[in-house]
Amino acid sequence: MSESKPQRAVGVREVAALAGVSRQTVSRVLNDHPDVAPDTHARVVAAMDELGYRMNNAARALGTHRTRTIGVLASDALQYGPSRSMAAIEASAREAGYWITAAFADSGDEASVRDAIEHLRAQAVDGMIVFAPHARTLEVLDALRIGTPVVILHAAERADFSVDQRAGARLAVATLADAGHERIAHLAGPTDWLEAEARAAGFAQELAARGLPVGAVFAGDWSPRSGHEAAADVIASGATAVFAANDQMALGLIGGLRAAGVDVPAQISIVGFDDVPEAAYAWPPLTTVRQDFEELARRAVARVIARGGPGTGAADDDAASGSAADATDPIAPVLVARDSIVPPSA
Repeated sequence: MSESKPQRAVGVREVAALAGVSRQTVSRVLNDHPDVAPDTHARVVAAMDELGYRMNNAARALGTHRTRTIGVLASDALQYGPSRSMAAIEASAREAGYWITAAFADSGDEASVRDAIEHLRAQAVDGMIVFAPHARTLEVLDALRIGTPVVILHAAERADFSVDQRAGARLAVATLADAGHERIAHLAGPTDWLEAEARAAGFAQELAARGLPVGAVFAGDWSPRSGHEAAADVIASGATAVFAANDQMALGLIGGLRAAGVDVPAQISIVGFDDVPEAAYAWPPLTTVRQDFEELARRAVARVIARGGPGTGAADDDAASGSAADATDPIAPVLVARDSIVPPSA
């Protein structure tokens, strides 16, 4: 039995012949060129579908100087905020006709960050979205000449686009204070995280603005375990309410307090931050501050596309011309009220 010869990949020539157009017209359709009549565009797309044509991204990059690929540099991607942002960026990029390629780095290791950036640059990405939750990551970026558009996320006030972390913390504390609590403590995130620093600052600012006593602050590391272990210190502090810097620590704290015989929320009220899926199904359901990761992703992707250089097609123009690319104001967080807050007991 003779071996069958592998089929040659379908190219632009075959698509043009079937659609009855020139190869230049096929190229224009592939690159979203606006000067293609709708019926011609439809004929070319139908021919591609019939022939099973697949875009050669490298070949298109030679002609347009764009790969329609966005690089994402992430550290601590297992945390809820970065992981949700990653998913939202992928969805937003796909909607705009782009793909993402990701590299992961140890944010505390300068060489790791440099290697991840070089990995993305080697793939000729049109731009990069960098999760920079630590000041060290920003320091490495500042020292590099990357040569491609970069958008910074998860760096609190130092990010290009951000959810207003201080405002979210103040919203959480205000909700506890409005319920009548005066002894409010804070279960803080890691001190080397810029967003944890901003949430701690917002906590202190809201207490000061209301003339409330300085609240006790307990160190956490974002994990439920650290929240559970903080329960004894929270009880000893005499606090009647706690603002936890993320929901995982809040849920761990609830478990630790219950294990110590403390009723939540009758004896200690708790509010979290992020609105993780589990928050609505905890007992009690957790009041928390929601971040709009989808809007954050839309803005970041639109900015990268807008700054991506020559060769922008019609789809790129549509994505880049919207308000998302131009918006600079922080995104306002939203309080999600559930059942973990009640007035303090007498």
